[in-house]
Amino acid sequence: MNNYANVMGIQFPKHTLDRTVEILNEVVERRPPELFHVITVNPEITMACRKDAELRAIVEEAGLITADGIGIVMVSRVRGGNLPERVTGYDTLIRLLESGNRKRWSFYILGADAAVNERACEVIAERYSSLCIAGNHHGFFKQDEEERIVEEIASLAPDILIVALGAPYAERWIYKHKSRLNAAIAIGVGGSLDVIAGKVKETPESWKKLNVEWLYRLIQQPARWRRQLILPKFAIRALLFRERQ
Repeated sequence: MNNYANVMGIQFPKHTLDRTVEILNEVVERRPPELFHVITVNPEITMACRKDAELRAIVEEAGLITADGIGIVMVSRVRGGNLPERVTGYDTLIRLLESGNRKRWSFYILGADAAVNERACEVIAERYSSLCIAGNHHGFFKQDEEERIVEEIASLAPDILIVALGAPYAERWIYKHKSRLNAAIAIGVGGSLDVIAGKVKETPESWKKLNVEWLYRLIQQPARWRRQLILPKFAIRALLFRERQ
């Protein structure tokens, strides 16, 4: 049986959220010599990979990718790939925090604006009091500050590096510094810190079960409508996709 689903040339492993978290727990426990890069691939990244060879290489070299979008799951099912479910950056982050709380892992939180970053760290410390926030920094750093941030992360050697710099910039940033970050796992989590900090409301489970989380987020953040325009384009191109010879 094929354990991967091909969506626009990207091979998505057929993992549930539970299995994804199991794999990441194993990675932290064995602490591999090379950072394990996790990318939650949404339709925007999938589309961008068709024109951006560098981004495509980053995705293909990742330790693990997940299907972050119901559109990817639905396309896979129509084309016979049958991905079991979405595995979003937010859900993966929450599960990693839960594991970290039980196992006393250390985290470095990078990204979002200063107020959101600080508030998210406070909330995480309150909810998951047994994990360690080894360090944090907002995402609006200048180029001449970047080296110091990388050196700080490397010196702290966190189990998990959380990067909320927006996709695909977070993925590019992790990849650029991959050999120096000295963490077990690094994962880009989009706007997850905004949700944890309370700046953006978390999508209710009822909306998630109906697979209309995108609509809830659009209602909460109307400015996202331009980004949502890519969804029908993705669906058409993904359903009609043929691998280049």
